[in-house]
Order: sequence, then structure tokens, then C-alpha cells
Amino acid sequence: MNRVIISPSPLAGVEGSVPRTDPRGSTGGPAKAGSGEGSGALAPPRNIGAQTRAAPSPSAADAAPSSPARGEGKVSAPPVITKEAIFAYCYAVLHDPVYRETYALNLKREFPRIPFYPDFARWVKWGEALLALHIGYEDVAPFALTRVDTPAPKRAEGTHPKPKLKSVVPVPGTPNRDVPATGTIIIDEDTQLTGIPAAAWDYRLGNRSAIDWVLDQHKEKTPRDPTIRAKFNTYRFADYKESCIALLGKVVRVSVETLAITTAMTSAAR
Repeated sequence: MNRVIISPSPLAGVEGSVPRTDPRGSTGGPAKAGSGEGSGALAPPRNIGAQTRAAPSPSAADAAPSSPARGEGKVSAPPVITKEAIFAYCYAVLHDPVYRETYALNLKREFPRIPFYPDFARWVKWGEALLALHIGYEDVAPFALTRVDTPAPKRAEGTHPKPKLKSVVPVPGTPNRDVPATGTIIIDEDTQLTGIPAAAWDYRLGNRSAIDWVLDQHKEKTPRDPTIRAKFNTYRFADYKESCIALLGKVVRVSVETLAITTAMTSAAR
């Protein structure tokens, strides 16, 4: 007749006195040699020593309250990081003035390496705002510019004013009090746009501001090839003057709001 020796405490008995729990729901291991299965004899666990602990009771585990997140009354699920969020984060970091200044030499020689900043969600929001501005620039509300038209009285009928397409940027810190706080865009001999914030020229695409890039794209340029110059050089700025002015108002809006976002990035933790 087989007997089972049960110790009063799981740790007080000899090795093999603690029954082993089978994941499938049954206790014990293979029966000892010479004992019939189902006779109540339990095989000793293989590696149970001084650190053997009893399995927690299911009811006790269920009753144990989960620790709430810091500063919250209940545990919240972690934010879902999507591909779009990662793209927006990278777009924001690449516009970070501190990042661009710190790694200026590296960015000239190799592909950018994206650091992982604290407050991932905040950088994602900045990136999403920048993407909305730069992709949907045609749908933003144009900046309130002041248009000044002074037609030349002696211009021949049927002719157009000569295009200028240049910007006059205010110089910061200049002792000359006559220099205005805002810049001016000279469209042609008749038209100027005034009231442009100086910060609008700080948003740059490469080595030029976005404003100067638009002005350069609208200039009349003479092709070098004589055949193209004679047969296909039909572009005249006068035909696109109004659309250029409308586009400049939107580009100024995008430039000012972009600079506001990038300025806020400089105070972020890194």
C-alpha cells in the first residue's frame, strides 16, 4: 500500500513534498516506478529547492487590484504608434532648429539620423501641423498683405509694367529708424506688397526663403536655345501677376506659422 507524506508547510518538508501543478489542470508528474497511476502517489519535482513557492490562489490573484498609472485613477492603454505618427515625428525633428544647428556638418555629408526625443506625442502633433501647412498650402487663408498700386502715367497703351520680383527684407538691429519693421515685395514697376513680417523670410527652402523661391519661379527667363527662344518662349509675367500675388499671401501665412512651430521646438526637452 502506497502512502503520501504531506509536510505542514511547503518549505518545511523534504524535497519532493510539494506537489507539482500540471498546466493542463492535473497535479503531479509521472507515477513512481512500481505504483499504479491513479493510486495517489506523486512523483517528486525535479528542481525544487529552498526557493520553492506555492502557486497563488486564482481567487487571490483576481482580487488583487492593479496599480494605477502615475497621476491617473485607472490604468490607460499605451498610445498606438502608427506609421503616420512615426512619419510626422521624423518630419518635426527634421525641422527642429536645435537639431539642424547641432548636426549641421553631419547633415551636409550623410543621411540624417533621427534621435528619439521625450514626449513623442508632442513632436507628432508638431509634425502633423507642419505637414498640414506644407501639403495644403494652397488651401490656407492668405496673410493680410497691403497692396500698393502706382501706375505710371506715361506708359503706352497696351503695354505692361516691367517685372521686378524682388523682396526688401528689414535688417534687424539696424540703427536707421527709417527701416520699417516689416518687409516689402516689389512685384513690378506699378505694384508693391507691404506689411510682411520679417519672420516670413526666416522660413527657408535650402539656401533661400520660401518667398524668394516663389519670386524666382515667376521671373521671365530667356532660354539659351535659339529655337526654343523663338518658338516656345511665350511666358509673360503679366499673365500670371494676380495668381502670383495670391500665392505670395498664402506662402507668407505658411512661413509665419511654420516659424511659430519651430520656435516652440527650441524649448522642448531633449
